[in-house]
Amino acid sequence: MATVYVTSREGGVGKTAVCAALGKHLISDGKKTGFFKPILGGNKPAGADPDATFMKQLLGLKEAAETLCPFLGGEGNVASRISQSLSHIAPGKDVILAEGVNGQPSPEVAKALGARVIIVEAYSPGLPREELVAAAKSFGEQLLGVVINRVPVSQAERVRAEAPAWFSSAGISLLGVLPEDRALASLTIGELAEQVRGEIVNNPEKSPELAENVMLGALTVDSGLLYFGRKPNKVAVLRSDRPDMHLAALETSTRALVISGGTELIPSVRHRAEDKGIPLILTSEDVPSIVALIEDALAKVRFNQESKVPRMSQIMAEHFAWGKLYQALGLAS
Repeated sequence: MATVYVTSREGGVGKTAVCAALGKHLISDGKKTGFFKPILGGNKPAGADPDATFMKQLLGLKEAAETLCPFLGGEGNVASRISQSLSHIAPGKDVILAEGVNGQPSPEVAKALGARVIIVEAYSPGLPREELVAAAKSFGEQLLGVVINRVPVSQAERVRAEAPAWFSSAGISLLGVLPEDRALASLTIGELAEQVRGEIVNNPEKSPELAENVMLGALTVDSGLLYFGRKPNKVAVLRSDRPDMHLAALETSTRALVISGGTELIPSVRHRAEDKGIPLILTSEDVPSIVALIEDALAKVRFNQESKVPRMSQIMAEHFAWGKLYQALGLAS
C-alpha cells in the first residue's frame, strides 16, 4: 500500500480539492483508494470533520467519518497512534490519501505514515518564498513535490515557464501549476440562500448549482440586458421594487435572483423565473447586508460539493505530473 500526505503551510489553499481530484483519478484507474486525516494535539473537534465526510461520500468509503479523521490527542508515541488508526482503514487499499491539518505540515506525521509528501501552496507574487522552501526541505527524501494552486490565468503561462527552474534550484520538484477557477471558489444556490437568510420560493431542485459570479442590480442605470449580460452563471442581487431589473436578469445567464425588501413580486417575474428554471431567493435583509453576508461566506468557502470535482479533475488532468506520482508510489499507470 502506498500513502500520499497532502499538506500545506497555510489553511484554505486547496488541499481537499487536490485530494478529491487525486482520489477520483486513482479510482478511475482501478486503484482502491482510502482517505485519512489524523488530528494530533489541541482540543477534540465537535462533530464529524467536513472534509472527511465529503471524501467518504466522494470515494464511496465504508468507514465512518470519525474513523477517517480520528482525534489522536497529544500524548504518547505519534507513530504508534497513527499506525493503530490507519490499520482500521488500510486493509484492501492500494493508496491512502492523508490530508494534513491546516497550516501544520508535519514531517513527524509523514514519517509515521511512511508517506510521500505533496505540499499545496496558493499562488502569491514572488514565489518561491523562503518559508515554502524550508517547509519542503523539512520532509527530506519523503517529499514528492510542490503544487502551486490558484494561479491567476493572466500569470499561469509565466509561472509554468519560470517556476520549474525556481524550484529545481532548491532541489524541489514542481508537480503542477493549477490555474485559478472561479467555479471552485463559489457557493451553491442552496448555500447562498442560507447565508443571506433567504427562502428559495421556486425551483428548489436547482439548489446544488454553483453561482460563479455575483452582480448587484439595484444601483445600475445601464440597460438591464446589457448590464446583466456581462457575466455568466451569476446570482443577481436586486431590490424587490425593481421588476424591470428582475426581468432583465432572467433573460441572461443567471443561476438565481436574490431579492431584498418586502415589496410583493409581480406575477410576470414569478412566472418567468419558473419558465426559465431560475430560483428566486427572497430575504428581508437589505442589499448592503446581503453583500456583506455573501462576501463573508465566500471568504470561508470550502471544497465540499461534488459538482466542483469534475472541474478540479479536469484541471489536474491537464496540469498535474501524474507520471511522477505513479512512479514515486510504484503504481502501474
